[in-house]
Amino acid sequence: MDRQDAYSETRQTWALSLPIIFGELSQMALHLIDTAMVGALGYKQLAAAALVLAVMNIPFVLGIGMTISVSQLVSLSHGRKDGQKVSHYFYNGFWICAITALVISVGLEFGKNILFHLGQDPEVAAMAVPFLQIMGWSIIPMLLFMSLKQFTDGLEKTRTAMIISIAALPLNIFINWLLIYGNWGLPRLELVGAGWGTFITRSLMFLTLGLVILKHPLFKRYIAVRRSQWKLNKQSIRELLHIGVPSSLQIGLEGGAFAISGIIVGTIGATEQASHQIALTCASFTFMVSMGLAQGASIRVSNAYGTLNGKKIITIGKTTLISALLYGVVCAILFAVFRNILPTFFNDNAQVLAMAPVLLLFAAVFQISDATQATGAGLLRGIKDVRIPTILVAVAYWVIGIPAGYVLAFHYQLGAAGIWIGFIVGLTCSSVFLCWRFLNMAKKI
Repeated sequence: MDRQDAYSETRQTWALSLPIIFGELSQMALHLIDTAMVGALGYKQLAAAALVLAVMNIPFVLGIGMTISVSQLVSLSHGRKDGQKVSHYFYNGFWICAITALVISVGLEFGKNILFHLGQDPEVAAMAVPFLQIMGWSIIPMLLFMSLKQFTDGLEKTRTAMIISIAALPLNIFINWLLIYGNWGLPRLELVGAGWGTFITRSLMFLTLGLVILKHPLFKRYIAVRRSQWKLNKQSIRELLHIGVPSSLQIGLEGGAFAISGIIVGTIGATEQASHQIALTCASFTFMVSMGLAQGASIRVSNAYGTLNGKKIITIGKTTLISALLYGVVCAILFAVFRNILPTFFNDNAQVLAMAPVLLLFAAVFQISDATQATGAGLLRGIKDVRIPTILVAVAYWVIGIPAGYVLAFHYQLGAAGIWIGFIVGLTCSSVFLCWRFLNMAKKI
């Protein structure tokens, strides 16, 4: 790998990825804001929010995986300079995402009472139900926003969604301040207020990005051909599903592993669940950088794959994996150093503040494998390799990681710490499997 080429590709990948990363961090910041503002109400409210996010996580990430197909086929068509195909895939992908979002939201509405059958603290479950209802419906505007974001990202116009996502942060804080605590004469809705804050913010984000795409000159050429290209097509839908379904399953298997583990921790106790939520929220925040880097690299690899430029694919892949590795090391150090400070931003319960730093040490350990496995998965999506990686992820998390965590938590009496050791094992296996496969597959192009 030529040093000059490596430097150039690294710079281009980061230039494309940084706006995606800031957009992802902004989305994660919305969750951090909710967690911190809800945590100020009490540890049981924090535990209820954690329970809802755990239950929602599996269907929500399945929906996000479906949106990925939009950026992949848009970027492939964009690399081939086929503007009409770009518009066509965008339209078909948008409706696939819309139907997916509606199915998920309706499913959560009808299945809300599952919260009473997960072995959780009864008071926590009762608080969680109305919050789940509102958060479930907020998935519709969020996935619609994500589908539009994947379109703009696939065209390498990554700043558009980033600006909207960052602008949404102060809006979300203000709405939460009004509705959670009942300021300016509004009713004090507490946890339900946080749900409404998220729903309103997500809806405004979707509407804003939609107006930008319809009206801004950057996207005019793709809107101008809508009469001929904005038609549902079975073949195009199959192509989108060919990428979207395995991507959904892949992300869902990973997100599901964390969600199930969160529910398992909740059976141990509310204190453990609140501590788990703090550590997981911090780890999820750093993961957004890895996810943004993986998406940027995936878009660049997809463009190169459109012209079958194998040398460029390998260079992009290796340089991005090195970047992810270095980023993971930095995050691990920061988690270890600030493990006693970070929990104080979320809760002041003495038991939670004693347990959360221990879990943050485990979170520090898996930062490296978390960053590299996300990047490996993104690179594989860029070369349209999604089926076998899905199987590899399933084995890593569900055959190795979760069983190991469960045995350590209950058989060896390690509690929440055992679950987190299972995370480390599963993430490490996933990282090795996915990176190894990409390096082997890239050589064949």
